[in-house]
Formats: sequence, structure tokens, C-alpha cells
Amino acid sequence: MPKIPVLLLTLPIPVRDRLTGQVRRAAERSAKVGVGEAAESTVESSRHRFALLSAFPGQAKMSLLKSSMAVAHSPCTGEQQWMTRVMYRIYIDFVREVCMNTTPVDTTPYFDTDPVMFGVLTICLGLIFVTSSRESGFWAKFYKVVPALLLAYLLPSIFASVGLIAPKWESVNAAGEVVKHKSQLYYVASRYLLPASLVLMTLSVDLKQIFNLGYKALVMFFTATAGIIIGGPVAVLLVSFVSPETVGGAGPDAVWRGLATLAGSWIGGGANQAAMLEIYGYNQALYGGMVLVDIVCANILMATLLLGIGRREAIDRWFQADNTAIDELKERVSSYSASIAKIATLTDLMLIVAVAFGAVGLSHLAADTISGWLTANVAAVADPTSALSSFGSHFFWLISTATLFGVVFSFTPLRKLEGAGASRLGSVCIYLLVATIGMKMDLGMIFENPGLIAVGLVWLVFHFLLLILVAKLIRAPYFFLAVASQANVGGAASAPVVAAAFHPSLAAVGVLLAVLGYIVGTYGAMITAELMRLVSP
Repeated sequence: MPKIPVLLLTLPIPVRDRLTGQVRRAAERSAKVGVGEAAESTVESSRHRFALLSAFPGQAKMSLLKSSMAVAHSPCTGEQQWMTRVMYRIYIDFVREVCMNTTPVDTTPYFDTDPVMFGVLTICLGLIFVTSSRESGFWAKFYKVVPALLLAYLLPSIFASVGLIAPKWESVNAAGEVVKHKSQLYYVASRYLLPASLVLMTLSVDLKQIFNLGYKALVMFFTATAGIIIGGPVAVLLVSFVSPETVGGAGPDAVWRGLATLAGSWIGGGANQAAMLEIYGYNQALYGGMVLVDIVCANILMATLLLGIGRREAIDRWFQADNTAIDELKERVSSYSASIAKIATLTDLMLIVAVAFGAVGLSHLAADTISGWLTANVAAVADPTSALSSFGSHFFWLISTATLFGVVFSFTPLRKLEGAGASRLGSVCIYLLVATIGMKMDLGMIFENPGLIAVGLVWLVFHFLLLILVAKLIRAPYFFLAVASQANVGGAASAPVVAAAFHPSLAAVGVLLAVLGYIVGTYGAMITAELMRLVSP
């Protein structure tokens, strides 16, 4: 029996099984009737059985159609080759029908402009803060279990799932043409508000106290990295026992090659992910499926970590964790803030905005200059297959430079802006960023590719369990577990968010660990890829 092409692995399992059954029955009939009659009968009787092929991704359908045409019309000798040709002709028949006759679907959300969607997000955040400020009653009990930051993430994802807002969508114009649209809210939040928040939250940072947090932060970070490196092949091996076709494939379509891009993202960031795509040459027609797994699984992990923040005291008691260094840092920053606290004037607020977004502008300039120079003059950085290619990332230098500005300002009189509410304004930026991240998570995506998403979830469960084990052994606080995990899986865009949820003064810890992830990301992902290659069916 010929193997099903890897492109068909994105089909729902019931459809795939029916299609395989059709080919098997065609083989049985070929022994009784002529080859031509069997092939014609198979194609005709299959026509009404595979309407679900409309779920097949459009780009992959065309790729499959092109590759199948060559096989279907090639000379064949022997029963195995004949069966392959019959099977491909069945695929061609239905894929062509779906490709040529699919009616465009308008996915425009109810609110389809950025100003309106931004208004929805800010109203949502306002309601969250009003309810979370209640000191008694239902809401007080609710927010003891569900942190406000988690709700700021989940509500936008629910709005996106029901079609109220959307990060991207397609509309159909009067001529029947599909027009693609994309919201710029996340881009603005991650490129402007995130670096601004890092500047404001590190204005009053005590760098010496951060270094006094000790070795546990690094131990937990590298444990998180090891969880990704080992968890990848473990997930592939476990899923292969149940559904080998989900993690199978050969050549550029091999699933382990696609999962290697996830390893790059989940240890480092986007630049490392792109490097792994170049290094291992995964079929780019299928790459969208891996991006989907990345979004769904990473967001589920982030929601889990945020949920744990509401129970961190109980978790730390179970870990028997020593929070002395963290508490001292928070106390020192809080005491300093209280000592210089004042009612902010308009001048104070304008100065805070000037410092924050002035630093953001200079950070963009520095990032453009540094990444451009390195890409133009350092061959290893310009080479997308190099482990050093992440140093050509504009976002890497943007985040690093913004944090550096904040640290430098903390040694100047500008640190007194904390008394006027600098870190509070930074927290506003963080919450807006979280809302735009949540907006990208459509809960319905979980059901689009359940096989690969199952691989990703098993992978991250192993990562999370390993972190829990090591945290218990070394008595590390939940803060280190959460930030180390997010510094790997979420990267620089979300690690400071999780760190700041514990205390604004801790945001710098998230940035430092995320930058470390960029450095080791490609190397760790290459090790993961080779291990997954070994265990793939």
C-alpha cells in the first residue's frame, strides 16, 4: 500500500482514513476487473465522499496538485506503481475541484478598524481594573483565583474568537476578489509601547539587587531551555506511537523539520525560528501549520503561567522557596518610590512621555544602525543559516537598547520620575500590549490542526513539568519558573510582561533572560532538531 503524501496529513483524520480506504478497495478490485475500469470506478465513487477536502489549506492544495500531476501521468510498471498513480489521480480530482470552485469567505470582524478595536481593548481593560479594585464581594474572590493580567489576555482572545475583533481578516470586494487586511495594533504595541515600558520600569531599578537574585534565575532559565531541547523528541516519540503519520514525512515535508522551527522560536525568538527554517529547508507551503502550533501552544502556556501568579504564595510554600532576595528588591524599590512620591504635574507627565518615547526613538535608530551594519559587514550575521543570524534582528537590538537606556537613566536624576508615576505608566503600556497579544489568539484555531497541536502541547507539558521538578529541588520561587519559561517560549515580547506581573521593578529580569534566549536559541534548536530526526518514524 503506497504511503499517503505528507501534504495530506493536514486533512482531518476521518477524511484521510476514508481516502486511504478508497485506494485500498481499488487495489482489491484491480485483481477482479481491468485496471482502467478499476481506476475510473474508484474516482467516480469517491466523488461524493470527500466534500471535507474544502478544509485543505489553499496553498498546500495547489502544491499538492502540481506535484501529483507529474506522478499521475508518469509511466507505471507493477501493481505498486499503478496503485500510486490511481491514488494520486483521486487526489488530483478532488483537489482540483476544491481549488477551482471554492467560494471566497468573508471573515471581516464586527469591528474592522484599528481605532475601534483599540477602543474595545481599552474599555475591556478599564472594566477589568474597576472590578479588580473591589475589596469585597464576588469580584474580590474572583481575582484571587484569576489575575487581572490573565483576564486582560483572555477577554480579547474571546472577542477575537467570536468575530468581534480580529488581528487579520479577508473581505470580498464587488468584483469577487479576496482582499487581505491586518490590524497594526500588535505591531504598534510591541515596537513602541513595549520598549517604552521597559525604559519606564527600569528607571528606578537597583542593578546590584537584581544581580543579588543569585544563581537560581540562571538555573531555571537553562532548565527551561533543556525542557524544550528534550521535550521535542519526547513529544515526537510519544505521538508516533499513537499517530505515526502526524510526525512522519520525508524530505522537505518531514514534520521534524517543521518542528525544528518551533524549537528556534521556543528557545530564542523569531530570528532563531527563521534561521531554523533556512537551515533545515522545511517545505514553506506547510510552514503556516507550524506557525499555528506556535501561536496556540505558546499562548496556552502563557495563560497557564499568568494563572499561576494568582496562586504564587501557595506554590512557593509547596516549593519551600526562599523569596528573600526578590522581596528585598521589591521592598527597596517600593520604599524608594514612596520616599519620592508626589502628585504628578503636567510637566512631570510630559517629561515621562518625553523620556520614554525619546528613548524608544533612539532605540529604533540604534537598532536600525546596529542590525544593518552587522548584516552588511559580518557574514555570519547575514547568513540566515548561521547561529549568529539572530544578531541581525532589529527587534533584538530594539529591546536590548531600550532596556540599556532605562538602566543608564537609573543612575541619573531621571530616576526621580518614579515618584511621579513612571512605572505606573509603564504598566499601562504593558497591559495594552497584553491585550493585543490576546487579540491574536483565536480559540477556534485549537481545532484546525489537532495532531500537530497535540505534539506542541505534549512538548510544552514536558518543559513545564521539568521546571516544576527543578524548582522543587532547588527551592526556587515561582517567579523564576514563570519568567524562565516565558523568556524561552515567549521571548522578549512577553517575558517582561510576566516578570512585571510580580512587580514592575522585576521587568528587567525578564528582558535579560530573553536576550540570553536569543543568544542560545539557534544552537539549542539545532540540537533539538537532530534529536527529533533520530526518533521520527
